[in-house]
Amino acid sequence: MGLVSDGKKAVKLVRKAVRNRSAVIDVRRTLAARPQHPPFHYRVAVYFADGAVNMYQMRQWYKPLAGLAKTWPVVVLSRAATGAEALLADGALPVAFVPTVRDLERFIAKQDIRVVLYVNQNTRNFQMFRYGRRWHVFINHGESDKMYMTTNQYKAYDYAMIAGAAARERLSRVLWDYDIDRCTLEIGRPQADHYSGTLPYTPDDRTVVLYAPTWEGDRPSAHYGSIATHGEALVAALLASGRHRVIYRPHPRSGVVDPEYGAANKRIIAALAAANAADRSAQHVYDHGPDLGWQLAAADVAVVDISAMVYDRLAADKPLFITRPVDPAAAIDTHGYLSACEWLDAAAAPDIVAQTERVLGDPEAVARLERWVTHYFGDTAPGAATARFHGAVQRLMEDWDRWYARSVDEGEDDEPEDEAELDDES
Repeated sequence: MGLVSDGKKAVKLVRKAVRNRSAVIDVRRTLAARPQHPPFHYRVAVYFADGAVNMYQMRQWYKPLAGLAKTWPVVVLSRAATGAEALLADGALPVAFVPTVRDLERFIAKQDIRVVLYVNQNTRNFQMFRYGRRWHVFINHGESDKMYMTTNQYKAYDYAMIAGAAARERLSRVLWDYDIDRCTLEIGRPQADHYSGTLPYTPDDRTVVLYAPTWEGDRPSAHYGSIATHGEALVAALLASGRHRVIYRPHPRSGVVDPEYGAANKRIIAALAAANAADRSAQHVYDHGPDLGWQLAAADVAVVDISAMVYDRLAADKPLFITRPVDPAAAIDTHGYLSACEWLDAAAAPDIVAQTERVLGDPEAVARLERWVTHYFGDTAPGAATARFHGAVQRLMEDWDRWYARSVDEGEDDEPEDEAELDDES
């Protein structure tokens, strides 16, 4: 068994290397055919060290960043070839492919980048932290009560942009000696001002249910995924009713760790296709596209796992269920919305039709939802979060001007080059 396992790993590594090499060639060819980046043009950089598999973390920020770029030009610093390939294909923002530290250094030397934004906690973020005289700001790729949202890595950044009061409380409970008032900037959920995509079906009198599970997780404390425990049963019940339309949007990493989880995902996709073949008016949707927004706005009820999707849906101010993890080791923070949410146990998944009718007709549940929306996101009026996002960047730019003026007055030298680190091609 050991030799077979080692052989499979070797094949996987070879395939990955070939894929990366192909992506490098494609990226360099694409960039060579485009105009060079204007010198000293960009003021904001988004640092993205991940490959294509985590592009969902970037795509949700495209429209808010495009709006910001009208005032402060934005560029994405892409470290991984497959990530750069996907970014260039999307064409939403300018992209600089900087796979090595030397590439990164050369690009930064020709720009006037004052604010660097980070959408995740990739370990290669550390390679960007070496550059002073600019603000390093964690903006994350969602709002949730997962343990990821209280990692001590927040302290590595100059600032963190957070959604609202709930995030401040969460960080205050967990992080020691962290200056919440100085280091966090509340911006709400600017993505909610930019819901994208168009309906892939014709609306009718069916109740629309969005089922958006997360992946299975890579450790017991993060076993939040519900596809194998809740998903097949609840989807089967909704398909059988004849009165519901299912929008199924699984996490793109579903099945990368647990093959059975991936198999359950494929069975749900097949069940949707079979239901559509049997009744063309059903128009059930298997959604794996890059756009996120129309699903949240269109669904009458959502069923989600403990993930950022809870709060994406919460920002839409519409009813939702959260699946309760079956694994008792899964970490659940019940200080916030999860202390008062509508839980869906695995045993209740086959009864999802009745559960959906209940939550849609419960005025107390609606009022409770409104209170939590305000607690997590503040003012959710159209455009309010985007204004706060732009205001936060404006403040950082003004602070940069103040610190730069101070450094000039004090006669500070330019940042020293670290030749040893420049030679690091990792």
